[in-house]
Amino acid sequence: MPADITASTLNLLLRGGTVGVLLLVAAMVWRDQRGLLAARLGAAFAIGVAAATLAAIPGIAGGATPWAAAVTALAAGNMFVFWLFTRALFDDEFGLQRWQLVVWAALAALGAANCLLIAPQQWPIANVLGLFLGAMPVAWALLAIAQSLASWRADLVEGRRRLRTIVVAATALYTVGQLLAAWALGLTLRAAVESPLNAAGTAALTMGVAWLLLQMRAGALFAAPQAAATEPVPAVSLPALDPPEPRQVATLNRLMTQERVYREPSLTVAALALRMGLPEHRLRKLINQSLGHRNFNVFLNTHRVEDAKRALRDTAQAEVPVLTIAMDAGFQSLGPFNRAFKAATGVTPSEYRRGAAPAVAAEGADTAPSTASHRRSNTAPA
Repeated sequence: MPADITASTLNLLLRGGTVGVLLLVAAMVWRDQRGLLAARLGAAFAIGVAAATLAAIPGIAGGATPWAAAVTALAAGNMFVFWLFTRALFDDEFGLQRWQLVVWAALAALGAANCLLIAPQQWPIANVLGLFLGAMPVAWALLAIAQSLASWRADLVEGRRRLRTIVVAATALYTVGQLLAAWALGLTLRAAVESPLNAAGTAALTMGVAWLLLQMRAGALFAAPQAAATEPVPAVSLPALDPPEPRQVATLNRLMTQERVYREPSLTVAALALRMGLPEHRLRKLINQSLGHRNFNVFLNTHRVEDAKRALRDTAQAEVPVLTIAMDAGFQSLGPFNRAFKAATGVTPSEYRRGAAPAVAAEGADTAPSTASHRRSNTAPA
C-alpha cells in the first residue's frame, strides 16, 4: 500500500507541475505573439496538453461532471490542434478554414458526450467511440510527422528546422509510443495514459519544449509572413553571424535573374547550392537572412510570379494560354500558380492580364522582343 500511495502521489505531482508549466508557456506565447496564427494555435495546443494531462489523472475521466467533460473535450480535440499548429508553424501561408473548426468542435463534442453520457451509462457505442477517440490522436500525429518531413527541405529558418525535428517528431512519436507501450505491456490504453511513467514522460517532454522556447531568439519561431511576395521583409530568424559575401549574393542574383533557374520545376535547395558551390546551410542562411525569405518554394515562386506577370503584360503573348505561361515560369500545374499569383497580386492571372492590357496599350509594350521567342523555345536566356 505505501508503494501505491507513493506512486499515486508522484503521479499527481508530476501532472500538476506539467500543467503549471504548460499554462505558463501558453500565457507567454499569447502575450508576446498573439497576433500570429501559429502562436495562437501553439498556445491552444499547450492548453490542450494541459487538459489531456489533467484528464489522464486516474478517476478524472470517469467522473460525469461538467468540469470533467470540459477537460475531456479539450483533450479529445488536442492532437487535431497539434496538427493545425504544425501546419501554421511550418507553412507561413497557412490559414484556418471553416471545416477545420468544425472537425475540432466535433471531436470536442464527442469527448464531452462520452464523458457525460455514453461511458457512464455504458451505451453500446461506448467501446467503439472509445477506440475512435484513442485512435484519433495517433492519426493526427502521424499526419503531422508526414507533412513536417515533406516540407522540411524547403524550410530556410534554421532554428525552426531544428525545432521541427525535435518538437514535432518527439511529440508525435510520443503519442504513437503510448499505444505501442500499451500493447507491449498488455495494458489498456487508458491504463497506460494514467500511469506514473506516462506522467514522467509528459513532464520531461514539456520541460524540454519549454526550455527550447526560452532559448530561441524572439521572432525565430513565430514570424509574420511577408507583406508581399516581391518585397522581402527583414529576417529575424537568427542573429547574423557573418555578413553575406557580395560574390555569393551576385551569383545568386545572376542565377535567378539572368539564367532564370527558377523555371526548373524540380529545383531544390541542394541543386541550387551545388550550382553556387555552397553548402546547403550557407545558401539557406543567404536566402533567409539576406533576402528575408523563410521558405525556399516561396522564394522561387516570387520569381516565377514576376516572370508570369511580365508575360501577361506582353501583348505579343496575348493569345498564349495562362497554363503555358505558368508552366514556362516553373509551376507544375495551374492550381498552385493561381494561388501563388493571387496571393502576390490580389487578382487572378486572367484578371491581371485584362487589367494590364489597357496600360500596355497606352504606354507601349516595354517587354523585350526575346521574351516571346523564349516562351516558345522554353530555354533560359544567357
